[in-house]
Amino acid sequence: MFIYTPGSMTNTFFVSLQRMNNLTQRNRRYNDYPSFSRKYFGERVQKVSINAGFTCPNRDGKTGYGGCTYCNNQSFNPEYCSEERSITEQIEQGIRFFDHKYKTQKYLAYFQAYTNTYEPIEKLVAKYEEALHHPKVIGLVIGTRPDCISNELLTYFNALQNTYYVTVEYGIESTLDSTLEFINRGHNYQTAVDAIHMTSKAGIHTGAHLILGLPKESREDILGHAKRISQLPLHTIKLHQLQLIKGTKMAHQYKEHPEWFRFYSADEYIDLAIDFLEYLNPEFIVERFISQSPTELLVNKIWGLKNFEFVHKLEKRLKDRDTWQGKYF
Repeated sequence: MFIYTPGSMTNTFFVSLQRMNNLTQRNRRYNDYPSFSRKYFGERVQKVSINAGFTCPNRDGKTGYGGCTYCNNQSFNPEYCSEERSITEQIEQGIRFFDHKYKTQKYLAYFQAYTNTYEPIEKLVAKYEEALHHPKVIGLVIGTRPDCISNELLTYFNALQNTYYVTVEYGIESTLDSTLEFINRGHNYQTAVDAIHMTSKAGIHTGAHLILGLPKESREDILGHAKRISQLPLHTIKLHQLQLIKGTKMAHQYKEHPEWFRFYSADEYIDLAIDFLEYLNPEFIVERFISQSPTELLVNKIWGLKNFEFVHKLEKRLKDRDTWQGKYF
């Protein structure tokens, strides 16, 4: 088994990842992230979210204004995550939040809010390395857009892997250009394909986000996402149900055109997620199936399920249906 030690982040990662995937598939009906994390790091590792004060090319006019129609970063940032605090202060706050449960665990600095590769490289490096300077931080998770990556930055990340764990996560959201245009993403699906291939070719762990249930998308469209992304060199994937956030353009669209939207009950979404899994590449590690925004920000009804409760119900349904990730891949 490959265990994390400084200086060991080489191509061994990809060989080890495949071996761990094979092991996971024999024990679980899908490749779950906690199993991967325990096997890969050899100890408990927790992500700490950071708001490093970035903006977005879809907000400042480079590609558009107003951002994606569903976007409100308050809906997923923890309370300690504020650009008014330094990166080091946010990490310390995050560690205090988790430290009472797990005193010895290590941390990944998760640059989450907005587009975390959208500044000149010298400014990016300064922010990343402030996070890595913390003695309990052993790596970076960088959330970004596929139209905001460069070979220069990927070269830096590749070199960084000699000492630290690095993941770049891209917001794909949909594989349909019609949907991407409708939600004002400011890029097409091919842009995501190109960025993912470029990142994987650079030897960097590559993740992707998808929203299941975007306006006007049918069940067949959603299963098509699974089929298309399964052809990409991804390592991890995060799924999110559509959450309608107050004050967003999408919330206003819902008031005017509710027929464009399909909100799933928890049981309906579980079946949809399982249908999606059946077509998903069995080598992909699934980090999560749902996101949870603060209740006071939501327009659509919440399910009242914690993440672990949702996963328990999903795993039971997988067993009841006698199915698994990649069944139809």
